[in-house]
Amino acid sequence: MTPAGSSRKGASRGRPATRAERERAILELVEARAIGTQGELVRALAARGIETTQATVSRDVRRLGLVKTPGRDGRVRYSRNGGEAASPPAARRALQAALREFATGVTTGDSVFAIRTASGCANAVAVAIDEAEVEGVVATLAGDDTILVLARDASDRDRVVAELRSLLAGA
Repeated sequence: MTPAGSSRKGASRGRPATRAERERAILELVEARAIGTQGELVRALAARGIETTQATVSRDVRRLGLVKTPGRDGRVRYSRNGGEAASPPAARRALQAALREFATGVTTGDSVFAIRTASGCANAVAVAIDEAEVEGVVATLAGDDTILVLARDASDRDRVVAELRSLLAGA
């Protein structure tokens, strides 16, 4: 509900929200309640008068370092990652936790391989891989339940796949 005399756009007052305004609203929303998908985030922003697209929210989530974590009720939700990159051992533990919690398998291509996850959890695992700075990984691309991982070459791919499978198994 908007105050009398204000526009539906809320803080943006008839103009598109700036990136800073949108990101501030995203952080407020994920801290205030359990939001588990980008679609929920788009709808919550719209309720605040901030119209945006899922693609824009996806970029915002990545830039803000939001990750999906299990809540007390077992539902996956976005949360802040502390605002700073995790230390290498902590990032590695976070990667292992994300793999064990959400990943269902790892398959290979030439220098690309895929990681399957539970629905809606691919971003959490991709962020964990990125933050762990796994040697040989050039990039990750997350969808809903699949991550494509680009390795430098086939030998890096084989080593990284073995490393991730080891983490997935709990070693």
